[in-house]
Amino acid sequence: MQPELQPNQPVYQTSAGGIALEQQRVLRNTYLLLAISLIPTAIGAALGTSLDFTFMRASPIISFFVILAVFYGWIFAIEHNRNSSLGLGLLLGFTLFMGLLLGPLFQTVLGFKNGIQLIVLAAGGTAAVFFGLAGLAATTKRDFSFLSKFLFVGFFVIMLAVVANVFFASPVVHLAILGMFILFSSAAILFQVNSIVRGGETNYISATLTLYVSIYNLFTSLLQLFGILGGDRD
Repeated sequence: MQPELQPNQPVYQTSAGGIALEQQRVLRNTYLLLAISLIPTAIGAALGTSLDFTFMRASPIISFFVILAVFYGWIFAIEHNRNSSLGLGLLLGFTLFMGLLLGPLFQTVLGFKNGIQLIVLAAGGTAAVFFGLAGLAATTKRDFSFLSKFLFVGFFVIMLAVVANVFFASPVVHLAILGMFILFSSAAILFQVNSIVRGGETNYISATLTLYVSIYNLFTSLLQLFGILGGDRD
């Protein structure tokens, strides 16, 4: 059965766990859609791994800004249509596109002797972080809304660092960026799940989008980090 697309007015009757029924519905639909979104991501990753991305490597700066424009343009379209079935379709298309973008990274990592192990390790680490933080955010009485300022500032700091390193290509800065993405994504997971539980987020498409991007960035950052520190070419 397809979840409702239009958010209802909050229902303030609470369950034994203390979460209002409306918040439970949004959280349940978010987790369901998040799980579904991993299917087109996996399909896209499988396709991307077999594609030739030489054209991107030939013009890395141009490719970066084109992908960045498509990325944020697609996010804007999803948010603009978050209360309709179009928004749902756009979200699933977005996850397919993001899966395709995993292709170059997977090709590099699978070039290592222990490439498959690194992918499994990154996936396991991502799952552990997500379920741990999501469980904490959903059960704690603490309000994590204070993280909004950190996320706002962190977004611009990371974007400036990423854009600058496109031109400078510093390995040290790249490692620092990976660390920032891991911290930022972890904070975003805490903030978003806690916001749902507290009634601050009532649209499961928007919530899924935030969590998906956080999980994606967390996974790719861990995978790159593991590849740099533990990739075996012998």
